[in-house]
Parts: sequence; C-alpha cells; structure tokens
Amino acid sequence: MSKVLLALTSAALLGLSGCSGLYVNQPPAAKTTDPAKPTISAEAQAALSAAQADVKSAKSKNVLWTTSENALKAAEEAAAKGDSATVIKQSKLASDHVQKAMAQANYPTLKIGD
Repeated sequence: MSKVLLALTSAALLGLSGCSGLYVNQPPAAKTTDPAKPTISAEAQAALSAAQADVKSAKSKNVLWTTSENALKAAEEAAAKGDSATVIKQSKLASDHVQKAMAQANYPTLKIGD
C-alpha cells in the first residue's frame, strides 16, 4: 500500500513540475496605460477646494449638515468624471449649507418654561 502511495505521489509531483514552465517562454503581456484622468477647470478646482475646506471646518465644530456633506461628495464624483459645471454647482451648494449651519450654531438657545 505504501509503495502504491509513494508511486502516485511521485507521479503527481512529476506532472506538476512539468506544468511549472508553461509560461516561461511567452513574452510579457503588453502593459496598458491608464487613460488620462479627466480634468476640471481652474474655477471648478477653486470652488471644490473651498468647499472641502468649509466642510472640514464645519465638521471640526460639529455643525456639519448632511446636505453639505452629500453635495461635497457629488462635487468630488463630478470632478473625477471631469464635469466642471456640476463641480461648481455642488461645491457652491456645499459651501452655502456650511455657512447656514455655522449661522444656525450661533442662534440663541430656546428656553421653554421658567
């Protein structure tokens, strides 16, 4: 029984070692270059940078509205696609909502009762 097992194991190893050199003589696959990343206009980039700074500031003060965060995400996605008009629109919306959230944080607290 052990001789049969030894023979089968040896045959399997020889078979696998024969397969190890299958891809040695083939030329390497041609490297594909990444497609050029779409670019956005300078105005859109400035608006996106300002919105990112505004959202970061609001988040540090714990006054970030979800609408401004969602608008920033939409602007970043549009920037990845190269859509400058959408970047500008969503960045301005994010900045506007951050300014409103900051103003709301300065409202006086409302006392009910006494």
